[in-house]
Amino acid sequence: MAAVCRDHSSNRTEVESGVVKAPVVIVGAGLGGVRLAENLRNGGYEGELVLLGAETHPPYDRPPLSKTVLTGDDERVDLKPAEFFDDARIDLRTGSRVVAVDPASHTVTVERDGAAQPVEYGTLVLATGLVARRFPGADGIAGVHVIRTVEDALALRTDAGAATRAAVIGAGFIGCEVAASLQKLDVPVTLIEPTPTPLSGPLGPRIGEMVTRLHVEAGVDLRVGVGVDEIVADEGRASAVVLSDGSRVDADLVVVGIGGVPDLGYLDGSGIELADRSAGGGVACDGVGRTSAADVYALGDCANWHDADGRGHRVEHWTHTVDAAALVAAQLLGHTIPHQTVPYFWSDQYGLKFQMLGTPRSDDEVHVVDDDGRKFLAYYSREGLLTGVVGAGRVGKLMKARQYLLTPTPIASLLDA
Repeated sequence: MAAVCRDHSSNRTEVESGVVKAPVVIVGAGLGGVRLAENLRNGGYEGELVLLGAETHPPYDRPPLSKTVLTGDDERVDLKPAEFFDDARIDLRTGSRVVAVDPASHTVTVERDGAAQPVEYGTLVLATGLVARRFPGADGIAGVHVIRTVEDALALRTDAGAATRAAVIGAGFIGCEVAASLQKLDVPVTLIEPTPTPLSGPLGPRIGEMVTRLHVEAGVDLRVGVGVDEIVADEGRASAVVLSDGSRVDADLVVVGIGGVPDLGYLDGSGIELADRSAGGGVACDGVGRTSAADVYALGDCANWHDADGRGHRVEHWTHTVDAAALVAAQLLGHTIPHQTVPYFWSDQYGLKFQMLGTPRSDDEVHVVDDDGRKFLAYYSREGLLTGVVGAGRVGKLMKARQYLLTPTPIASLLDA
């Protein structure tokens, strides 16, 4: 394993020698896998590089699925042009699902075209992302959808064209985006959320109230503080949902947006350590993506990385995956470990761009500094220090605040400015 030294003058970590062993096999041809492969090639790795994707499509970006793909503005948003993989000498194998990993023999078992075959690796990177949670007992009911793949988005768009009313279960980011997209398609929507407001889980109830007014103004029938007990089917197709308060919402289109779980079934029997569910689950990793197995790394939504305090955390943000791919590539190649950027997340709803910087928590103190009834900007603080900035329609102001998250910044200094 590479030795690590610290350059105190620049506060950057130097790795004395790379640890990459050929061939490099990346499991998962999504954002994390593609960015890692690109970083390895750009960083000088010349060995064999295999990218295994379970889907038959070329790698594509997932954030547009609940927005422009659902509304019909895009069919799919590819991460790279078709010629990229040949030009970069990346052996992209789509339709190749990994079903087992054997760290002892340094092989993965791949199912492709109905046949199973072993693939040897020198270095293995797990970047398989998530699978969508499904509503219990709803499998096989027509008109019930999740949205994780491009097929999911296209199937939902097709059903939306004939729907009379939709119910969206869960008002997290995906649920809110889907509700906004369906409204754009002129499908009446009921949005159902067991917490007091949309997005109250990640952002807290005060910002959730601001999100609430946007959905209500757009005509969404918002039901909060209530869950869903049952999806009712009539002749095999969804016809209604029954809420936990006993009420019934008619819907011939139901979208389940209750999050996802790490896609890790292929690790059964591998001996690779997984993080406890209470810490978010996923593959247990150190601060540069190393797992409990030699020469095996993990990144992206399926990975649970330890921070400087030794606490595990799993992050499902696009930019976090991009940063992790750069960090793992640097570790493998023995390059300077890049500075970690300020965490960033965005969402598009009703013509507004929602953005979040930093690591705000729902129990942080919220300071609304700009609110015109539709657009807003708010600071989050914990123990007197700025922890995050959240805004809607305030792109310039929010990005200017990024500088304050690079170092510990007293919230009072911002509120008094």
